Amino acid sequence: MFFNMNPLIPYSIPVKGLRNGTHSFAFHIDRAFFSQFEDTPVTEGKVDVTLVLDKRPDMFVLDFDFAGTLQTDCDRCLAQIDLPVADTQRLLVKFSEEEVVEEADVIYVHPEIQQFNVATYIYEYIILAMPIIRVYDCRSEVNRPCNEEMLQYIQQSEAEEEETERNPAWDELKKLNKNDN
Repeated sequence: MFFNMNPLIPYSIPVKGLRNGTHSFAFHIDRAFFSQFEDTPVTEGKVDVTLVLDKRPDMFVLDFDFAGTLQTDCDRCLAQIDLPVADTQRLLVKFSEEEVVEEADVIYVHPEIQQFNVATYIYEYIILAMPIIRVYDCRSEVNRPCNEEMLQYIQQSEAEEEETERNPAWDELKKLNKNDN
């Protein structure tokens, strides 16, 4: 018999059996984790997550702290890089027997909840921590991941553009454009 075990079960916290107070959990996020999310912009990474859950009689306060790297293409030179990411996030989990509209950092669960799965929140926080422009200062690394050929091409293009801007012929053309107005 084949059992289809949910790979995100390790991210379920048995909140019903926890006493009030703080509890710490550690998770290591890698390729297997990211593969569980459809259309993910990240397929490879190594991120360590520490979760401190403060269980209170009326709610849970979850503090996520993570750091690691995500494999992506550099926006500067197009080489594969291990982009550093780190962040801290707080999630409030309040109790309600009725359906309540969730907010960005506040969600509502039934008071008799047995387990609380944090996988989706970990995933979202990691993805949101990725910078829009995916570059980092890699000059101090021994083995720079940069595509040096692409960087030389960019420098050459910038130099040519700068030279074009200093060309007196362009200055005369710009004057003609101003006279048309």
